[in-house]
Amino acid sequence: MSFTHQVFILALLAGGAQLAAADVAVIVHPSNAASIDEEQITKIFLGQTKTFSGGSEATPVDIKESPLREEFGTKVLKKNSAQLKALWARQIFTGGAKPPRELGSDEEVIKFVASTPGAIGYVDAGKANATVKVITKR
Repeated sequence: MSFTHQVFILALLAGGAQLAAADVAVIVHPSNAASIDEEQITKIFLGQTKTFSGGSEATPVDIKESPLREEFGTKVLKKNSAQLKALWARQIFTGGAKPPRELGSDEEVIKFVASTPGAIGYVDAGKANATVKVITKR
């Protein structure tokens, strides 16, 4: 294989890696006026709290296994998928919190969050729209 071919293949691989690392937008219902920082997002998604700072109920939703879910776990929750699975297995076994409901796509998460006042979810930042409120991007 020529040097030019090797450079081309490496460029393709590097470009693919960049595409996989999409920005994640954490979204809530537009009426949610609570002050929500990353620590609270983490507590909600790890089952450590069930409410927003203002006291209203928080309903987190996950996206089914996907690269975006991995990005959310590492960028926002600071945990990899194995750590998250172990955490939820422990919580379920001990009768603790239940993991967030799983939806199949960004579009499903946006639709759910837009129609559920206490909902909090995450989507590819490029797909967030005016029907939801973006509270952070990572």
